[in-house]
Amino acid sequence: MMDSLISDSSPAPPPDLEDQSGARSRWWALPLRLLISAALLAFLAVRIQDFETAELLPEWSSDNGRWLALAAALTFAAFGLAALRWQQVLASLDRPARLSRLISHTFAGQVISNVLPTTIGGDVLRVRRLARDNGDPHTSFASVILERLTGWIVLPLFTIVGLGVNSGFRGLGWPTRLAGLTAVVTLVILAGIFVLGANETLGRRLVHGQGWRRSLTAIHLGIVRIRNRRTAPITILSAGAAYQGMLILAAFCAAQALDIDEAGLTFMLAFFPAVLILQVLPIGIGGLGIRETTLVIFLSPLGVADERAIAFGLTLHLLTLTVSLVGVPQLALGGRGGKR
Repeated sequence: MMDSLISDSSPAPPPDLEDQSGARSRWWALPLRLLISAALLAFLAVRIQDFETAELLPEWSSDNGRWLALAAALTFAAFGLAALRWQQVLASLDRPARLSRLISHTFAGQVISNVLPTTIGGDVLRVRRLARDNGDPHTSFASVILERLTGWIVLPLFTIVGLGVNSGFRGLGWPTRLAGLTAVVTLVILAGIFVLGANETLGRRLVHGQGWRRSLTAIHLGIVRIRNRRTAPITILSAGAAYQGMLILAAFCAAQALDIDEAGLTFMLAFFPAVLILQVLPIGIGGLGIRETTLVIFLSPLGVADERAIAFGLTLHLLTLTVSLVGVPQLALGGRGGKR
């Protein structure tokens, strides 16, 4: 049905994820986000009495280096799994794509998203490059929206599993409530988005919409094409679980590199999904400040020094930045070779 509303042969350019005029009117957003990140980090530094710089990092050894190298390798593998998840979404939308091209676009997008101060710039790049490959901007846009949303679905499930496995984490007070509330709110919001997106009447009304309406149209397009494929949701969610699980393992290895033994695997399952969710809120730059504050909240009841929790967050940020730089060649050259 939706194919009759949005013609694949339309010469329209790939849709942007943000309206350009709207972006110009929000010139203040970037300085504000920079200010918020700086303010949160400053608050953490002031909050800690007798802040000890020496506590930020452990005494270095070869074991720390091996844990950190493993964390980097797992982060690299996670980016590849993100491309695999994207491929599964495209296959469900009847637009199969070569994994090598999607890996190239994914790594190029990671450079934009993690190195530059932008929220969705990497996704815009992926939409444009994929549309250039397949000549179908609308499905390309829908695939990126659905790939993002389906990846978020599994994070609350990890939290539920982690809290269920380790009963001790269910009585930590505010940290437990924050993790649980983040999981519940995320599931409710995603359920609402998919319910609205599955509504055919709403889909017809929003077909020419802009901004958030265009995103709902993309979700509707995806649901219409996927709903009759019984195995598609399982395949997509499995790829999403593998991707998020790899990020959790990478964070576990980074914690071991910093000698934060309290942050074991069950802790990562229960609490780190909330960190992944909260750090992408568009109220900071690259999650700076938000990630570190959340980790201080979660690790303090376990006896981890606030300085060490802050170092953990900053290490994760630098780890992601470093691995993202692998995508610089793809950013510079990866747009070549597709259809014109």
